[in-house]
Formats: sequence, C-alpha cells, structure tokens
Amino acid sequence: MSDAMDLDAPRGAKRKADALNETPVPRRIKALDQDVVNKIAAGEIIVAPVHALKELIENAVDAGSTSIEVLVKDGGLKLLQITDNGSGIDKEDLPILCERFTTSKLQKFEDLQTIATYGFRGEALASISHIAHLTVTTKTRESNCAWRAYYDGGKLVPAKPGQSPDPKPVAGRQGTQVTVEDLFYNVPTRRRAFRSPSDEYNKIIDMVGRYAVHCSNVAFSCKKHGESSTSIAVQASTSCHDRIRQIYGGGIASELTELSTSDDRWAFKAKGLATNANYSTKKTTILLFINHRCVESSNIRKAIEQTYSAFLPKGGHPFVYLSLEIDPRRVDVNVHPTKREVNFLNEDEIIQAICEHIRAKLAAVDASRTFVTQTLLPGSTWSGLAPDSQQQSAAAAASKASGGGGGSARKTPARPNENSLVRTDANLRKITSMLAPAAAGAAAGGGGGGQPLDPRADADVMEYETVDREVTACRLISIRELRAAVREDMHQELTEIFANHTFVGIVDERRRLAAIQGGVKLYLVDYGRVCFEYFYQLGLTDFGNFGVIRFSPPLDLRELLTLAAQQEKDAAVAAAAATTGGDGDGGEDEDFDVPEIVGLVAEQLIERREMLLEYFSLDISPAGELLGIPLLVKGYTPALVKLPRFLLRLGPHVDWAEEKPCFESLLKEIAAFYVPEQLPATPGNEDGGAAAQEREIDDEIKARRSHVRRALEHVLFPAFKSRLVATKSLMQDGILEVANLKGLYRVFERC
Repeated sequence: MSDAMDLDAPRGAKRKADALNETPVPRRIKALDQDVVNKIAAGEIIVAPVHALKELIENAVDAGSTSIEVLVKDGGLKLLQITDNGSGIDKEDLPILCERFTTSKLQKFEDLQTIATYGFRGEALASISHIAHLTVTTKTRESNCAWRAYYDGGKLVPAKPGQSPDPKPVAGRQGTQVTVEDLFYNVPTRRRAFRSPSDEYNKIIDMVGRYAVHCSNVAFSCKKHGESSTSIAVQASTSCHDRIRQIYGGGIASELTELSTSDDRWAFKAKGLATNANYSTKKTTILLFINHRCVESSNIRKAIEQTYSAFLPKGGHPFVYLSLEIDPRRVDVNVHPTKREVNFLNEDEIIQAICEHIRAKLAAVDASRTFVTQTLLPGSTWSGLAPDSQQQSAAAAASKASGGGGGSARKTPARPNENSLVRTDANLRKITSMLAPAAAGAAAGGGGGGQPLDPRADADVMEYETVDREVTACRLISIRELRAAVREDMHQELTEIFANHTFVGIVDERRRLAAIQGGVKLYLVDYGRVCFEYFYQLGLTDFGNFGVIRFSPPLDLRELLTLAAQQEKDAAVAAAAATTGGDGDGGEDEDFDVPEIVGLVAEQLIERREMLLEYFSLDISPAGELLGIPLLVKGYTPALVKLPRFLLRLGPHVDWAEEKPCFESLLKEIAAFYVPEQLPATPGNEDGGAAAQEREIDDEIKARRSHVRRALEHVLFPAFKSRLVATKSLMQDGILEVANLKGLYRVFERC
C-alpha cells in the first residue's frame, strides 16, 4: 500500500469522486542519483557548443598557450576540437581531470577574492564528460611522450571494451588537445533544440573572434572539419587593430579611435578601440572583457549606446572593444553558471567615467569630421571654396590687413557650407580607384589602381621634331564662315563648364563615357562626341598649319584602300544575307567592284595631293605612296587601324566640287579619324561577368587602352578647357548631369 502511495498522478489529471475524501500523504525526500546531479549541473554550465568552446579556450589561455586551433563539425555538436601549445597536464592528474570541483587555481574560498585566471571552479571538463564523449591528449615539457585519456561521466574509460582505462602513451607535441564528440548525445531534448548547425558555427566564430581580438600574442585559427580554408586565422604577432581588421573588416578598422582611461578612486583601468562618429551600422557590437574574461553587461551596453546616440544618425550603432581591469577584490565572478556575467562595486561610477571618456573622444573626432571628408582636396586653405565664399574670405583678409574695423579684424571667418565645397585637383583621385582591382588594373594598362598616368610614358613610342616653317595665316572666306558658324552655335553655359571642369575619370571605354566635375555638379560626357567637336574646331583653327605624322617606310595607298573596300564589301554582303535569311542573290553587292572603287579613290587623292598637302598635311606621292598624315595634337596618336577606312571615305564622302563643303567634309572626316576608337570593355566591366573575366586581352589593345586613357586625361581634356567651343548640339547629346551636390544635401537633410 505504501508503495502505491508513493506514485503520484500527473499534474492536472482529474481526481475521481471517491478520491476526494482521501487524505494526501507527504512525499518522502530522497537524494538524487549522482548521475542525475551531474547531468543537471552540466546542463546549467554547457548550454550550447559555444559555451563548451569558451571554457576550453579559457583553459588553453590559462595554460600559457601562444597558439590555439579550433576544429568544428556540424556546429560543434558532432565534433569540437581545441588544440593548444600550452604547458600541458601531468599524467598523474589525468585520473581526476574530469571530476567535479578539481582545479589547480583555488585552494580555499578566500582565493575567489583575488582570482585572476579564466577557469577556477573545475566544472567545465566534468560537465562536458557527462554529456559528450571526451578525449584528452596532452604532453608536458618534461614528459617523453604524450598521453591520451578517454572520459565518460567524469571517469576514465577504456578506448575499446576490454582494454584498460589508464591513459595510453602516444606521439604528440607539447600542449593539450581536447576532443569533444557527440555533444548532448544522452540529452535528446537538448540535442533536438539545435536546428541549424550553421547558426551554432556562427556563434563559435563570434566567440573565437572575440578572444582573438583580446588575447594579444596568441595565434587563433578556426575552421570546419574537412575544409582546407579557415574562417579565422590570426597570427600571434598581429596587433589588436589589425586583428579587428581581419575579423570584422576594414570598414570598421579604418574608423577606430583608441580608448584609455583610469580612476584610482574606483580602482579600474579601461582601454580599447571604438568606432568614431563617421561609422555606424544597424547593430551594436560590443566586445567587453572584464579582467580579461569575455562577459556581457546590459548596463554598459545601454550606457554606450546612449553616448553614441548624440553623434550617430538615427538608427546608427557603434562597434566597441573594451577591456576593463578592476581590482579583483571588487569583482564577484561567481554569479553566473557560465561566467557570462560578473558583478563589481561602484558599477555606475565606472560606467559613467568610461562613457565620459568616449564622449570626449567622439567630440574631438566630430570636430574634424568635415575635414576628413575633404581628403581629396590639396593642402591649400579653402582652395576648394565656391567663388562667393572665396570672395568673402578675401574680403575678410583684406579688412584684417588694413586694420579697419577694430574688433572685426579679429573675427574668425564664417565656416563655409559643405554643399559648396568642391574638388580642385584632379590628380589626387580617379574614378578608376573605386573599381574592382582586376578591372582597374586592366583598364589602366599597367598604370596601377587609379594612380595618375605619366603623360611622358609615350615618349619612346613616337618621336617629335620641330621644323622651320612659318605659320600661314588663313584668309579663305570659306574657312572664316565655318569658324563663324561654330561661334554662332556656341552654348555659353556648357563652354564655361568645360573651361573650368575637373577630370574625374573614364567610366566606360566601350561606350566612350567619362566623368567630369563642374563646380558642385558631376557630368557624364560622351568623350567620342566631344573629341569629334574638338578636332573639327582644331582643324578650323589650325587650318593649313598641321603637323605631319611621317611613315617610314611609306605605305602603299592602293593596298590600304583595297583593304578598306574589301571590308566594306564583306560587311555589306553579311548584312544582305542577314536581311534575306541567306537566300537570294547579293543584288547590288555583286556590282561592288573593289578594284574599280580603289582605282577611283586613289586617282582622286593623287590628283588633289598638292591641295591635301598644303592645307591638310596629307602627303601622297605621285606614285601612290602615303608619306604622312596630319598631326592635330601632340601627345595623342589616332588609331592607325582606322586609317584604311579614313582614306576610302575621302572619295565618296567628300564634296570635291565646291570649296566650302569640301573643306568642311574633309575636316569632319579627319576629326572622325582622330576620335578615340571604341575599345573592348575591361574584364568584369561588361555584360557577361565571368565570361568577360576569362577573355584575355591582346597586348596591342592593352597598349592602345593605356595610350588613350593617358591622352584623354593629360592631353585632350586639359585642351578642352582652353580651345573647345561647346555647341548646342553637344549639349543635347554629348553631356548628361548625373549629380548635384546641393541637391544631394537637400535629400540627406530630408532624411
């Protein structure tokens, strides 16, 4: 009867009517089985694989390790292995290594008041051994070999049934390797709670990263089992700043400011690194170490977030690494099963002192934040001001120099608005420095990621010599009328933009797009269209006074014309075939007689060779040899691959009957010949992505790309400032405004 009374009905079960009158019998108190006690304790200390990892990392650091390697499988549930090169464990201590409350760091309770190590209660390995298969391989400096021991339930167990449970001698290096397998294998409810191994691995990576940042002179590595690459790899000699850069990224590392404060009244010292007011993210990241132990503190987190709220935009959060050293007698480390939290005296005063120091640091950085954004400007004071601001500064300086105004002479000039600051030196940074490294390198043609190209680099490619030749004044009415037509078509505002622009960089060589800055606006320019207009105007300005590009040996005019005519015929045939689907005859294309066309064009050019030489420096011999072509600008050579087509177009596309149309059409053909050609897109910058990256660029194209980029930046765009008359047609289809600094500021102000 008494045995039956010991069994209780489940809670919430309905009692029968006849059981209502029964008197409840008090239940007896019994001691729990020791195995149940150990599993309950293990469940409090090892909540997840990351908690086991934290305990093992702390033990490794306590052992004086300078290298810690972490190996993980299935988020630590299948395998969690930590290898260090510390002092190791004596063989005599292995039998009691995994018993509860066995430690080398405490002798009596009072030692807790001065504890200065990570682990001290002797519960970590014992707890792990009760909920996982634990293997320890260790070697001390004095030992001749390493010793391997297997544990289950806190006791030594044999590796295989029937063998001795004593530690076995094995080969190994100095230090300790702890292998935890099948974590929570005997706690199925806890095991099923972990649904995503990747989430657990991310928690492990976060914990390893925190200790890697804090533990100087200790190398850390962490990787998944079976993978060759590591998720974290930090060398022992790496500085704290560089550790943050490797683990958390360069965006954070480039905006860090040092923290260092102390107060003898509260017996604490604080140091660390924190992001300044120029950086913010969507989530606060705080790496908090108190007496070198990674802990969490909601009070410290809230205080730091409140401090940053006055400096960061709404929704912005900081990154803070803070190492706090407090007198151990003022700290209670034994308040949380996993030692995740600690209590210390004068908490409010210490937090206030730290936050005041952070506030002072942020205020100092914030005072110079405007200057940080102006790193593209040269060193001269306010050289990038808008004209009205420059006049105000000059007036203030003149007033001060004249001594007038009394107190007004000592008044500090008003600080200009940020939306009026502009860049004034194009050599400090180019748009190519913001492109991907592979693309930038290929685009620069060896110039290096966005560095200014040397305009003298082509000196060994083309040699220039000066000849004694008088400048011929052009008195032809036709040329004067063409010049007047350009002036009448001038667009005043666009001409001023080009006259005062700053070259930003080439955007797309396939579509011939470049970016320029005009005042506080950014423009996208079709440099092919602009170059055509410039070379046409240059032909009008320097009419009859062109230089000459000599060919040595001379080129055969008829061979060049034949090459161009055959290409035209092939293109026409291909177009006709595409139109008819490949059926039918070629129509007029069959009447395209290449020798006849070549003969007619060659005869025209040879017949008018004296006029071509006198006015356009196009030198053709009576025998049909091409001796030279016009040189419009020094420092830029047109693409000679366009030469055959240029010569062929001089036949049908030039009006040889009348003077003015003849000169106009000839100058436009020369301008079209001089326009930079459309180059293939650099790898990674065109549609196709991976296919483009796999395509190899011919060395000749690389050299041509380098020459064109150099000429555009150092020859052509600078020449646009002084010699280009921007026309109304150029305004319609040659330039596009893409950004206005003042408009962007209005957008940000609304945000």
